[in-house]
Amino acid sequence: MTATIRSARPEDAPALARLKLETFRETFLEEGFAIPYPPDDLAQFEAASYAVPAVATELADPAKQTWVAELEGRMVGYAQVGPCKLPHVQACPDHGELYQLYVRRGAQGLKLGGALLQVALDHLAATRPGPLWLGVWSGNEKAQAVYAARGFEKVGDYRFKVGSWYDEEYIFRRL
Repeated sequence: MTATIRSARPEDAPALARLKLETFRETFLEEGFAIPYPPDDLAQFEAASYAVPAVATELADPAKQTWVAELEGRMVGYAQVGPCKLPHVQACPDHGELYQLYVRRGAQGLKLGGALLQVALDHLAATRPGPLWLGVWSGNEKAQAVYAARGFEKVGDYRFKVGSWYDEEYIFRRL
């Protein structure tokens, strides 16, 4: 099985929207961390974040870059970066932020997450001055360890809104 990583294209919006929704659910709902999101909040968040028009808008935004990992012609992971929007006193939009990095559960262990992360970090280092930023759910210790191994340090906290629910998140930065 040979995996490839490539830049996402506008025509990828439907498949990428499906991948984003499914990997979010795998990670945070019953199969993953089992966060008890109220159904109305979850539905509102998923519709705003993972509908095809929302993903198409992200792909059309020249300030953002998205890559997809494909295995045997099927999208199994993605990473997205752009201007930093984290609520930290030292963060600014000129800095780069890793927005999302997900790999389907069935494709984990194939080193696709690390490859996507490296592509994203290389892009940010080449296109955005200053430190690199990311937000990570406070309960995701595995992801936090991966980011720490890449030189990121926890520098703050914030609340990520899912409908009217709030996830407690950590802000990580790499100088």
